[in-house]
Amino acid sequence: MGRILPSRRIAAATPNHPNEHKSLIGDPDKRKCRILTLVHPVLFHLGSILIPSYGAVTALGVLLALFLAQRTAHTTGLDPNKIWNLCVIALFAALAGSRLLLIALNWSALRLHPSWMLTLAMIHHPLLGAFGALAAAGSAVLYGRWQRLPLWSTADVLAAPLVLGMAFEQFGALLAGSGYGTETAARWAVTYTDPLAARWSGAPLGVALHPVQAYAALGFLALSILLLIWLPYRRQPGDAAGLLLLGAGVVVFVTEFWRDSEGRGALLSGVLNGPQCAAILLVVVGGLVLLERKGAVEGRGIPPLPQEQECAKDGAPILHGISAKDEAVND
Repeated sequence: MGRILPSRRIAAATPNHPNEHKSLIGDPDKRKCRILTLVHPVLFHLGSILIPSYGAVTALGVLLALFLAQRTAHTTGLDPNKIWNLCVIALFAALAGSRLLLIALNWSALRLHPSWMLTLAMIHHPLLGAFGALAAAGSAVLYGRWQRLPLWSTADVLAAPLVLGMAFEQFGALLAGSGYGTETAARWAVTYTDPLAARWSGAPLGVALHPVQAYAALGFLALSILLLIWLPYRRQPGDAAGLLLLGAGVVVFVTEFWRDSEGRGALLSGVLNGPQCAAILLVVVGGLVLLERKGAVEGRGIPPLPQEQECAKDGAPILHGISAKDEAVND
């Protein structure tokens, strides 16, 4: 199905696909004592309707991220309603952008098989994720400028919720077999046995794999908790966003060493893949954002905590920027 889908993902739909035979004749000794053996791409059935695990878990993560964004908006003093609208617009832009790209790259095949349109929601690919992220960021910036939301503070509000959503997305990918890991003999390996995992995500069946999606999910979850705790104490607007970029880049770069290389590109003779190069860029940009910006602390920054305010001899806090004339008028 065009350039997005490797040919073996289509071949996996047939009973002659080698991965399905591998799931039947795999060595039982290699699969015993596996902690993550029973994972399924389908969460449950509603009659003839399938509810994919990937979509259901990701949707749960999106809902939790939306509610968390309301809390972080209160923490930074921004309007929670505007933040809610921004998140919804960005979400729809990401979904529409990634699916439109998939249709554009596979238009010649879709014209011959229109029914394949119904399965587009099951297709996952790093290129689609990157394009969806760009569409979401662009729409969020446009809406933020329209509503006059401060750029850096808005980015700080979205930092922890965004990483929380990424953690749930990776957990959903673990259940579906998307972005699967390399072979391993570890006891915590995951083994896919459902043919839908091969059909939708190209995951090899009956093979013990690193649960690299779980590694990434735990990393993103820890980063989200750190950002949530650190948000009220950030040094200047944009620090939480910078830490998000830096931390997410580290998580992606490290976990890619245990992720299967199919469809992820190769650079420097295979030393790095596409996501790792993007992760390096995220770390660099995050470091630049964390640099102190002139005027960010005074005037546009966050007011000092009560225990950090300067106090006069009588113990009253000194409010900088208020002249003696203003004080006399207030009196």
